[in-house]
Amino acid sequence: MDLSIATTKLQALRKDMSGHTDRDDELRILDLLRGASGEELNFLLSNVDLVRLLSDVDDRLVGPDHHTALLDLLCTHRAPELSLPVRASLATALQKGATPAQAELRLRDLFVGLKGRELTAFKNLLDAGGEYHDLHHLVFDDLDDAAVRAQVLAHFQREAQAVPSGENKVLSDIDDTFFANWVDKRYPSKTVYPGVLAFYQELDRGPGIIPGRLGDLTFVSARPQDPLGLIENATLESLRERGVPLAVMLSGSFFHLVGNTRIAQKKFENFEQYARLFPEYGFVFVGDSGQGDVEFGARMLAAQPQTVRAVFIHDVVATPEAKREEWRARHIFFFDTYVGAAVEAFHAGVVSRDGVDRIATAAVESLAAITFATPAQRQTREADLARDLARAQALPRALHV
Repeated sequence: MDLSIATTKLQALRKDMSGHTDRDDELRILDLLRGASGEELNFLLSNVDLVRLLSDVDDRLVGPDHHTALLDLLCTHRAPELSLPVRASLATALQKGATPAQAELRLRDLFVGLKGRELTAFKNLLDAGGEYHDLHHLVFDDLDDAAVRAQVLAHFQREAQAVPSGENKVLSDIDDTFFANWVDKRYPSKTVYPGVLAFYQELDRGPGIIPGRLGDLTFVSARPQDPLGLIENATLESLRERGVPLAVMLSGSFFHLVGNTRIAQKKFENFEQYARLFPEYGFVFVGDSGQGDVEFGARMLAAQPQTVRAVFIHDVVATPEAKREEWRARHIFFFDTYVGAAVEAFHAGVVSRDGVDRIATAAVESLAAITFATPAQRQTREADLARDLARAQALPRALHV
């Protein structure tokens, strides 16, 4: 691609998009995009506001249907030439604002035009936008036509059977799982638990020598979603501030905000939908014992025992050991520290032995930096960590089954 020629075309495109666009401007835009090479088309679409482009080019009651022609061009005729990031940006642009029937059909076409690993990569790109316009919101909220949604989900299922990824999506609660924020008074409020970030990273990395694709962390929260996504976006920003740069949110609802059973029900509904979006993945869940997560984890395992690899429960209500053993038999592992969680995850086959060491190192460093209210509080937490560090050190370098 000649960059100087592409830049000249970009300047012309931006000029035609500035201010009000009449039918002559729209026709020039269409002609420019039609005449661009594949590399030029990707360059142009990467450097303009696609939401504005789609809204600037109109269909008319009397006159040319330039908007339809633009969608035909980008979503059908030239779609095979689009890079996955550009295709994802185009899908997000179609998703924002109202999604009329034509936009839903074009979104379907963007999915159905991809297969195998390319489809998985495209879905993950849509899920990594860092705000509530994610894949879950697109398929289950923006696609109103049940038939169109069914076609998209059926395509996901077919392609998952053809190319299983073998990787896990890491699902996690937030309050009292990622940081102390509800029942747990053992740590200062809003303290990020020692080792939790490393635990997420190792679950995401996987147990193999070759690490899996990074970025497979999704938070399943009881926090309600409002129509504008303000609560979800604020939560994602709070997570970024605390060391989670990329995450997806599956939010609750105001109706399901009170009562552990209702909370578990909404989380389970979200999980069932999310599993339909990524049938090529397995799943691991990290929650706590204070707000419906044990019930949710048990329902996950009962519903999809082949794909849910393990459930880890941060114990914030001092569950008796006998009860913990009952849950362990059902593949639900209670833990007091994230080093303890790492030991359980190693035995469950979802993190590596070296991963346990990395989690332990991170937990020791993080705990040392926390300012506790009293020396006794620190001593208790250090004793818990020391016990689990001894368990981690006793693990073999290779687990023989």
